[in-house]
Amino acid sequence: MSIFLNKDSKVIVQGITGAEGSKHTARMLAAGTHIVGGVNARKAGSTVSHQNAQGENIELTVFGTVAEAMEKTGADVSVIFVPPAFSKDAVIEAIDAKMPLVVVITEGIPVQDAAEFWAHAKNSVDGNGKMVTRIIGPNCPGIITPEESLVGITPANITGKGKIGLVSKSGTLTYQMMFELRDIGFTTCIGIGGDPIIGTTHIDALEAFETDPETEAIVMIGEIGGDAEERAAEFIKEHVTKPVVGYVAGFTAPEGKTMGHAGAIVSGSSGTAQAKKEALEAAGVKVGKTPSEAAELMREIFAQS
Repeated sequence: MSIFLNKDSKVIVQGITGAEGSKHTARMLAAGTHIVGGVNARKAGSTVSHQNAQGENIELTVFGTVAEAMEKTGADVSVIFVPPAFSKDAVIEAIDAKMPLVVVITEGIPVQDAAEFWAHAKNSVDGNGKMVTRIIGPNCPGIITPEESLVGITPANITGKGKIGLVSKSGTLTYQMMFELRDIGFTTCIGIGGDPIIGTTHIDALEAFETDPETEAIVMIGEIGGDAEERAAEFIKEHVTKPVVGYVAGFTAPEGKTMGHAGAIVSGSSGTAQAKKEALEAAGVKVGKTPSEAAELMREIFAQS
């Protein structure tokens, strides 16, 4: 099993003709992702050539709109490689087309724009009041279900299928943890991004991993700034029965200085790595002082099971 993404997911690339979109379309295809087309209004009706995972040459149609791409291909996932200035419109277009999953890779999207498209997503609900579109990102590496499908920029060859679910604010730490625990493997790995406003949260991923029968344990990577990890700790305490291992980046970060992500800034005593570590440990999460130590804690859990 997996969460949010599997081998049957049909993916379109918004920005497929750009440099980043083209490069990562090739890498996603090589990873086995079922890409069915792209979107660029200025190049609608053209095609782009790539090779699939079997090394066969394929032609992908470039559609004028997300709605047309969904109608013609049955796509249920969109990944966005669109420059920051145009990303808000791209996300809103996907939401209006009722795309079930939208993965926003773009870095540098203004917070105001992210707030607007996130509010639009929250207001776009079905008859049961449930949001129609799940957003992952922005400013994230995306999501990978190893050996099935990759949507984003995560290296596909550093780990394999296994029993761990991974959710992380940091892209590079996602990759490190995937590599360190490659002997056990993963069900799904999600990089949620570190911007002040993001779609899918730690809690969303924890909830999905808790209900996934194949996920036996969870790694959660956080970082300084905000209170997302503290809220996740409360959720774990009340709702998660599976073992969780954590790591929080930024123990040496100076107060008041943004570190790495736009959301990673400590103000006063809130948002520090130590405060997050204590909140997680109080919820029963084993927290490593380094990524390698967190990986070792996870290895110990599986050794005891």
